[in-house]
Amino acid sequence: MAALAESIVPYSQFDQLREAREIIRLEANALLDVSQRLDTGFCDAVESVLACRGAVIVTGMGKAGLIGQKLVATLSSTGTRAHFLHPAEAVHGDLGCIHTDDVVLALSNSGETEEITRILPFIASQRLPLIAITATEHSTLAAQATALITLGRLREAGPHGLAPSTTTTAMLAVGDALALVVSRLKGLTPQRFATLHPAGSLGRKLKCVVDTMRPIEQVRVASSSATVREAFTSQSQPGRRSGALLLVDEDGRLDGLFTDSDLARLLEHRRDDALDQPIRDVMTRTPMTIACTGSLADVVDLLSIRKISELPVVDAEGRPAGLIDITDVIGWTPVAG
Repeated sequence: MAALAESIVPYSQFDQLREAREIIRLEANALLDVSQRLDTGFCDAVESVLACRGAVIVTGMGKAGLIGQKLVATLSSTGTRAHFLHPAEAVHGDLGCIHTDDVVLALSNSGETEEITRILPFIASQRLPLIAITATEHSTLAAQATALITLGRLREAGPHGLAPSTTTTAMLAVGDALALVVSRLKGLTPQRFATLHPAGSLGRKLKCVVDTMRPIEQVRVASSSATVREAFTSQSQPGRRSGALLLVDEDGRLDGLFTDSDLARLLEHRRDDALDQPIRDVMTRTPMTIACTGSLADVVDLLSIRKISELPVVDAEGRPAGLIDITDVIGWTPVAG
């Protein structure tokens, strides 16, 4: 035992980092090779998914199956219905989940995975479009595919090149490319993406302004021709108080903005006479605004970049529709540092 311990070569942190970087470089270079290898077979796959009236049924065994499950999540989240079918379970009854309107996406580096090849006759009998992501065109899977994406013969990472690593990374990248190109052609908008991701930080970031703003019924609005005193004394709104007063012209369009800070400055400079003058003389003209169709991410950017605390929301005609106060989105404003 002592002799064995003495024969073990210490694996320093330097060696660990060197090997890790080499593995990552190998996989990165493989992705570059795959990107250059893509041909019209990828376009055929895109057309198959776009024409699909049912769902994309993704299947793969082992590590490829795990990649397939991730691709199902990516497709679903970008507006394409997708489900994962375990090929081993498929031949024990789960083939019944496939509909004649579906498209099958099969992942197998060798193209000869037994569990995959066993379900190919069923796919053929149903005349289902079959997208294959595999190494080369010389395999059972590739021969039956109606849309073929070849990765090339990739060397797996690691000292022995045994564990699926480079190949599964390539499958993941190609699958992501397929899902995202399809979503672009389908016209996926940030608003639709937000609808599919209503929870968590991503959902809130993409949330629409109208779902976050204080509605106009809860915002102080006055005519820009009124005096400062009249504008403030006539305003009493329910809900959380905002430090902003939206001012409109004769047509009801936003004409300016006056805040509690503006009022404080008048008093600090002993300009009491201004209280009985038209508020348009002391208001902020053409204030920064955001459209109703904006996102919460847009709001945060404007508040932080412009260093403002209130942001009027306007409709397509420039009429005030609501207000975003910095306290409404305080958890999303960048921390100064």
